[in-house]
Amino acid sequence: MEVKDQVRGLRESTGMNRKEFCKYFGIPYRTMTDWELGNRTLPPYVLRMMEYQVKMEKLDQHDDK
Repeated sequence: MEVKDQVRGLRESTGMNRKEFCKYFGIPYRTMTDWELGNRTLPPYVLRMMEYQVKMEKLDQHDDK
């Protein structure tokens, strides 16, 4: 799975639209759009940190726990 698909999947798992997700994480909308379209690649540690925060704050709507 490509990084762009991982970041989009993470956002979609929270049920947030792009604007809400950007506001929550403090990421510029244009940056997030470029990440999801594959125009830019986010650093792997940023994706891991976002995944961790989503998990710890139980934002993942697809999590059965």
